Amino acid sequence: MQIASYLMFEGRCREAFTAYETILGGKIEAMMTYAEMPPDAGPAPEQPDLVMHACLKLGDQMLMASDAPPGQSEGPMRSVSVYVGVQAIPEAERIFAALAEGGAVQMPMAETFWAPRFGVVRDRFGTSWMISAEPEQACLPEA
Repeated sequence: MQIASYLMFEGRCREAFTAYETILGGKIEAMMTYAEMPPDAGPAPEQPDLVMHACLKLGDQMLMASDAPPGQSEGPMRSVSVYVGVQAIPEAERIFAALAEGGAVQMPMAETFWAPRFGVVRDRFGTSWMISAEPEQACLPEA
């Protein structure tokens, strides 16, 4: 089984994924626009340059997204956070600071009783992130 986050943007998917590729160190593996849809796949939105599907590969994991067609979005993402756990405190702090640029810090990066560093931020694209430097005993995949 594979579980991956799929984010919905309101016209800023390309910009967001380009930023996430730089911040998280992944690689955009796919980015298809609505203009690239086959003609029989249904009506394309009025803005054919919107992203229909994007995939950011992060090691053996992925983050996916698209732009919601106009009028089909329910607004900014509010009930879900993307969790990023890394082993090094400086890397957690770097990621947090980069995502916080132009965004809103909801819980500053600090030591907690469960992790040496943890913070929550909503980035400039509306995505909520939980960033953590994991304690040694945490269940993280081997790097």
